[in-house]
Amino acid sequence: MHSAIELMLDKYNPKSIEDHKNALKEIIQEIALLGLFRSGFFNNAAFYGGTALRIFYGLDRFSEDLDFSLLLPPKDFNLSKYTKYIQNELGAYGFEMTVEEKVKSIETSIKSAFIKGGTEIHLLKINSIKNPIKGVHTDEKLKIKLEVDINPPAGAKYEIKYQLNPIPYSVRLFSASSLFSGKIHALLCRSWGNRVKGRDFYDYIWYLSKNIKVDLVHLSNRMKQTNHLKDEEILSKKMLINMLLNKFTKIDFQQAKRDVLPFIRNTETLELWSEDFFKKITEDKLTGVGDA
Repeated sequence: MHSAIELMLDKYNPKSIEDHKNALKEIIQEIALLGLFRSGFFNNAAFYGGTALRIFYGLDRFSEDLDFSLLLPPKDFNLSKYTKYIQNELGAYGFEMTVEEKVKSIETSIKSAFIKGGTEIHLLKINSIKNPIKGVHTDEKLKIKLEVDINPPAGAKYEIKYQLNPIPYSVRLFSASSLFSGKIHALLCRSWGNRVKGRDFYDYIWYLSKNIKVDLVHLSNRMKQTNHLKDEEILSKKMLINMLLNKFTKIDFQQAKRDVLPFIRNTETLELWSEDFFKKITEDKLTGVGDA
C-alpha cells in the first residue's frame, strides 16, 4: 500500500463493515479531487454538496457523491477530458478503478460519470480489514457518482481551500453560505417521490449549529431556475422561514431517520427529530440570513 494512503487511513477508526467501506470510498473521493486538480478542472468549476461539506468543513456524516458546478455555462463541455485524470491518479496510488461518463438518452444540464471498482479487492489492498471479509460479496462493486452542473444558477460565492494528503493540492468550492443555500434548495425543492432524503435534514441541522448564513441571492436564483419561485418575487427571510415551516408539516420524519442512519455514527442525535423540533430550531436558529 502507498505510504500516503496509510497516512490517510490513520484518521479512521472503523468498527463495522460499513465503516470500512466508507473509509475506502472517502479515500477514493479525495484522490479523485487530486486528479481533477491536476487536470485544471477547478479553473472552470467548483465543488459543492455533502462531500464538499464533509471534506472541507467537517460535516460528521458520510456522503456518497462528488458534486460540481461550472462557474459559467460553457460553449461546450467534455467531461471525459477530466475523467481520464481521475482514473490515472487512482491507478498511481494502486486503485484499479474505471471512470466512465454516463451516456444519457436525453440531454440534461447535469453531466455524470461513475468511478467503479471491486469492493473486496480494494478493502484488502488498503489493509483496512483482513481476510476473510464478512458482509462483502466477492462480486460487490464500489461505485461513486460524479456530477457536474453545466447550467449553474447565478450568484454563488467561491473560495479556494487546500488539502495536504495524499499530496498538497487546491480545490475551488462554494462558500459555506452558498453551500447552505444549495442545501435549503434541496430540502425545499428536491423531488423525493416516496423517499424522504434524511441527509438533507441532517445537514440542515449542522448548518444551523454552525450559525452559517444563508445566501439569499444564490438561493433565490436556484429556486427561480427550477420554477419554485417566480421571476418577479423577492425572497425574504420571513418568506423563507414560512416555506420551511410549511415543508416540515409534510415530512415523514421516521422515514427521514431511516434514510440517514447508514451515513452517521451518532444515531442518538435523531431522537429529537419531529415536525415541532424542526420548526422550533428554524424559528430560533435561522438568524444569519444574507440580503437578497
